[in-house]
Amino acid sequence: MSGEIVVLVNPAARGGRTMRLLDPVVQRLRAGGRPVSVIVGTSPEDSLERARAIVADGPQALVAFGGDGLVHLALQAVAGTDVPLGIIPAGTGNDIAGALGIARRDPMAAADVVTAGRHRVIDAARLGAAKGMGEGQGDDDSDGGGTGGGEWFAGVMACGFDSRVNERANEMTSPPGMAKYVVALMRELRSWAPIPFRITLDGEAVEQEAVLVAVANTSSYGAGMRVCPDARPDDGLLDVLTLGAMSRGEFLRTFPRVYRGSHLSHPAVTVRRARSVTLEAPDVVAYADGERVGAAPVSCTVVPGALRVLVPAAFEPNIDLV
Repeated sequence: MSGEIVVLVNPAARGGRTMRLLDPVVQRLRAGGRPVSVIVGTSPEDSLERARAIVADGPQALVAFGGDGLVHLALQAVAGTDVPLGIIPAGTGNDIAGALGIARRDPMAAADVVTAGRHRVIDAARLGAAKGMGEGQGDDDSDGGGTGGGEWFAGVMACGFDSRVNERANEMTSPPGMAKYVVALMRELRSWAPIPFRITLDGEAVEQEAVLVAVANTSSYGAGMRVCPDARPDDGLLDVLTLGAMSRGEFLRTFPRVYRGSHLSHPAVTVRRARSVTLEAPDVVAYADGERVGAAPVSCTVVPGALRVLVPAAFEPNIDLV
């Protein structure tokens, strides 16, 4: 399989509407002169099993055709290996693609990045114990593609009010799309209350009430919310944003600023950087790359150089194309 481009597909992305783009994208990839195959798993577990088997054979690249959720799944197979990850954004948010300079709404241009872009080595973060982690080198007890430990994430891990909204939205069957999250947000506001957090950064613990805490390897999540606009995926550090306790009204006034990244000047916002982070709080769960990773307490550690990605030739960190 060496030299082959393997495309991992999420047929449910955007309610299945993006599947009509799959054939043109595959033809565009084949125009680059390399063989291309497509994987459509029967479930996330099946997709991951297939992706890991393919990565073990050493393809030219594993390409995620979908949104951040599929990128997150593909990451579990390629992180800590020499196989690069390509991204063809076909989801709702596509925040990880945007953070890597890949146009969020142009799958054909993203296909050209796969065939003509360049490799870039960036960081990824791993949930769980920090022992034995180093520069993307694999351990014998690895569960998927690199250093021993737990689940990987490449973008943002969030814990607090926003993850509670996510939890509520995931329990809803309607309305469809992003409207579901708006409804969930409004319902969650009814029980507004600050959350007592214990935040440990590189061994130093701070206790405070907060609305949410975001741990960022890249700058945005939630379909363009620039929660940590200065986060760089290649600096060996995680940006940790804490939104301190505030009233519901103040939150509603401040929240829209996150789309511009101008919220950092608010007095309730603090940003620190660390290599390892532990978040403890009652009755909250954490989401990473938009995927549920479990209830707090949750720990993560950055692994410098753990991930090879295919990016546009002109890519520099913090480029975020729309």
